[in-house]
Amino acid sequence: MSAALALPELRMIPLDRIEVLNPRERNQRKFDVIVSNIGAIGLKKPVTVTPRPGEDGAERYLLVCGEGRLKAFQRLGESRIPALVVAVSDEDAFVMSLTENIARRRHQPLELLHGITLLRDKGCSVKQISQRIDLNENYVRQILELADKGEERLLVAVERGKIPLTVALLIVSAGDDDKAVQLAMQESYESGELRGPQLMYAKKLVERRQFLGRSVARSPPRRRPDVSSSSLVRAYQKEVERQRLMVRKSSLVQQRLFFILGALRKMFMDEHLLNVLRLEGLDTLPAYLAERVVRAGGSL
Repeated sequence: MSAALALPELRMIPLDRIEVLNPRERNQRKFDVIVSNIGAIGLKKPVTVTPRPGEDGAERYLLVCGEGRLKAFQRLGESRIPALVVAVSDEDAFVMSLTENIARRRHQPLELLHGITLLRDKGCSVKQISQRIDLNENYVRQILELADKGEERLLVAVERGKIPLTVALLIVSAGDDDKAVQLAMQESYESGELRGPQLMYAKKLVERRQFLGRSVARSPPRRRPDVSSSSLVRAYQKEVERQRLMVRKSSLVQQRLFFILGALRKMFMDEHLLNVLRLEGLDTLPAYLAERVVRAGGSL
């Protein structure tokens, strides 16, 4: 990419002569604050533009940096704006504009994905991208891996801090195999990367990714299921079976608990074992359990 041909020159430029090169969506509430601040104290930093010949013979300008400031001036009814004029190529102007958008701290997750991908498509290497937007080189490489596989849903979760990037990559590497995905989640849990709320969020995320797709924008609309007498019967039978299974499981757990209680009773009736436990400081039990053991004839 070419370098700037001259030092920037500060000019007052008509707003209607400036073309936004790389427009971006804005949070309206935050934009209103920007407009209010500029209206109250003025513009602290000029926008950056690069000149181009216009069809009418007069110069036009491509906006390189400062779209928010430009639109704020338009909202305030101003006709001109202070601007630093730099001489750069179309490609450099686009890359500079894109870099400003994704280097800001409060970018939207999909803006990061789109911006990094465009920089790569413009010929920037991973190292160059990481230097321009002040992100770790390995992080950029992994973000591009998610982008190449269309994993918008996972990227949004990573950028919002809901799951670590390493976990997102593990999920991607598991492909569409549900068992492999679950194994990846288990590995993340055992390694300590997913704990508590993050683990629950990751499970829901995997389900949404499976049923709604990898892309956020192209999620298919949900369709309400048709209700019929046969579907109601199936739902009833399914619920009955679920309740039966729950009863069987609870009975099994109860039997195991009775076995454990019986074993504890026998242990605490053995005076020799009790002496050993006392020496090791292991002769106490939770109050409720100790009460059950004593009631059954054991001693503590």
